Amino acid sequence: MTEPDEGATLSYEQARDELVDVVRRLETGGATLEESLALWERGEELARICGRWLEGARARLDAALAERDETEDTSEEAAAEE
Repeated sequence: MTEPDEGATLSYEQARDELVDVVRRLETGGATLEESLALWERGEELARICGRWLEGARARLDAALAERDETEDTSEEAAAEE
């Protein structure tokens, strides 16, 4: 199915686009049970990859906001001391 490090090489957009394709193929039907199971498993992996990307993006955003807030707090404290 997927290589262990494949998730590291797929961008969020690549994983999302492939996941959309997997869902479309499952929804249209016509696949054998084995093919459907393989598609489902691939979809689950792609969803995990997308989730990791989104978690990482959220962490970066939270860190940037915290840094901004810290900078603003430091600026306000310096202004108050003057």
